[in-house]
Amino acid sequence: MKKKSSFLQSMKAVLWGFLGVRKQSGLQEDVASLSFVHIIIAGVIGALIFMSVLLLIVKAVVSH
Repeated sequence: MKKKSSFLQSMKAVLWGFLGVRKQSGLQEDVASLSFVHIIIAGVIGALIFMSVLLLIVKAVVSH
């Protein structure tokens, strides 16, 4: 029986992917349970957050 995951679990998997730290067993669990749509949405949200943080850091450095 395949257990469906929540959006929060998808977001967590995407954030681990951004860091590049993921065990093979975790990857296999994600492939078996995560929703494709959740992964796409979580990836877009993660990318927007990442770009926003980078922009804030650049603005803080340039303003001084």
